[in-house]
Amino acid sequence: MHWAQQAPDVFKAMIALDAAARKGLDPALVGLVQIRASQLNHCAFCLDMHTRDAREEGETEERIYLLNAWEEATGYYTEQERAALALTEAVTVLTDGFVPDAVYDRAAAHFDDTALAHLIAVITTINAWNRFGVTTRRTPGQV
Repeated sequence: MHWAQQAPDVFKAMIALDAAARKGLDPALVGLVQIRASQLNHCAFCLDMHTRDAREEGETEERIYLLNAWEEATGYYTEQERAALALTEAVTVLTDGFVPDAVYDRAAAHFDDTALAHLIAVITTINAWNRFGVTTRRTPGQV
C-alpha cells in the first residue's frame, strides 16, 4: 500500500512535522539520527533514502558504514553526535518503557532546550516514518 495516497492529509501533516522538527539542527546530525533509527526499525525504504541523502549532503561512507557500531567507532562521531545517537536508540527502542536519565542528561549536556526539543521531535518523526514504511511494506526505490 502507498499510504500517502490513501491518507494524503496525514502525509502532508508528516511532511510539515518533519520540516518543523529539523529547524535549527545540523543536517548531518539529522541524517545520522534518521539512519540509525531506520536501522533499528529495519526500515529498508528509509535506510535507502536517508543514506542517499546523507551522501549527497557530504556524509562519508565510513561514518555511514560504522553507524551500526557507533559506540565502538571512537573518533568517527563527535560527542554531540554520540549523545544524539544514544538518545535515538533509547527513544526508538524503549525496551524498559522509558528513556534512562543518564541518556537524557547526556543529550541535555550537548543541546540547549530548544535544540533538544527539536532533536526529540526528529527522533519521534523518523520513528513514525519508519512505522509507516515497515507496516505498508515499502521497499527501496519505490516512489
